[in-house]
Amino acid sequence: MSPAPPAAAASRRSLLAFAGLSASYFAHIGFFNPYLPLWLQSLGLPIFTISLLTSVQSVTRVFAPYAWGALSDRTGERVKLLRYSAAVALVGSLGLWWHGGGAWWVLVVLLVMFTHTSSMMSLTEAAMAHLVAGDWGRYGRIRLCGSAGFLVTVLLAGEWFERFGMGHFPGWATGSLALVLLATLRLPDTREPVAQAAQAQAPVGPVLRQPAVRWFLASLFFHVMAHFSVYGFLSLYLDSLGYGKGVIGFLWALSVLVEIGWFWLQGRLMRRLSMPRWLLLCGAAGVLRFALTGGLGQWFAALVLAQLLHALSFAAHHTTCIALVSQHFPGSLRGRGQALFTVIGYGFGGVIGVLAGGAAAQRFGFVAMFGAAAVLALAGSLCAWRVLRCESGAPA
Repeated sequence: MSPAPPAAAASRRSLLAFAGLSASYFAHIGFFNPYLPLWLQSLGLPIFTISLLTSVQSVTRVFAPYAWGALSDRTGERVKLLRYSAAVALVGSLGLWWHGGGAWWVLVVLLVMFTHTSSMMSLTEAAMAHLVAGDWGRYGRIRLCGSAGFLVTVLLAGEWFERFGMGHFPGWATGSLALVLLATLRLPDTREPVAQAAQAQAPVGPVLRQPAVRWFLASLFFHVMAHFSVYGFLSLYLDSLGYGKGVIGFLWALSVLVEIGWFWLQGRLMRRLSMPRWLLLCGAAGVLRFALTGGLGQWFAALVLAQLLHALSFAAHHTTCIALVSQHFPGSLRGRGQALFTVIGYGFGGVIGVLAGGAAAQRFGFVAMFGAAAVLALAGSLCAWRVLRCESGAPA
């Protein structure tokens, strides 16, 4: 059997390097996002203050991804920017070891960390877009590694914190970010052609004026905003119902298992429907998921079913959105397109979702908050339906 051509071998090494970054980055997210609210609660902070602090990540996603995306489009230095971001986030995490300054100190530390980590996935998606070239099977395998990393840490951290308490949270943050930095150092040290720098100034306005793009971004906004009921408050909600941290970790891990299954199979599944139809199906799954979580939270079987819907409401939705971004923001618009995806969904959608969710939970309870999330997911589904009409040639 003849050896693989040098170009094919280099491409394989590059894909493995990106898979390693995906695994380490989501390993960090897998413990940080689910357990940050519980750590803040262990510091004696009230729910609304916790929602303010957890919203810092979303606040940074309003400005950081687009700024980093525009810079990467201009310079072509996506890999160097990823390394810089990982290094600063690692140093910033050391501030979590001392929280004697109270909520304000934690706010500053999280602001430094999230300003640099919140843009890492949009930079990564843009950097590896040319490697997968629309092959969603290969893309799925890379994202599968990220899901596996999330699964490992959400389970291990849940058991660890159950046994030893939340005091070790800062150590987990520093250790996981060190792995992220090491993974960025394994990436191919490449720079996109300088000749593209002039093209990087291609205006994004004409794309945003397309009706299908506007409805897609509106659907993204409502859908992701609804999901912050899970990202920001699922752990606190389950804790309030009396579920232990091990069970909470299991339910988070279950959602990641079906996410892994989706990313493994998506190369075959994605071809069965158009992207607008997938967008609509994912929105409907989100409505059902939030309704089950809030309405039947005391029934463990209902929570299991709700978490299984993560395969559609998150995993399939994420791939669909990446495909639509790649379709509407090609070439020199790629970095800004990926950044807009993060800013509109996880930035503006996240800020409003977490802050409004925290206020609703504090005043009306978690059940009402999840009911509101179901309504938001329904709004996202209606916008997805308008995307479908635009793509079919019907009036916008």
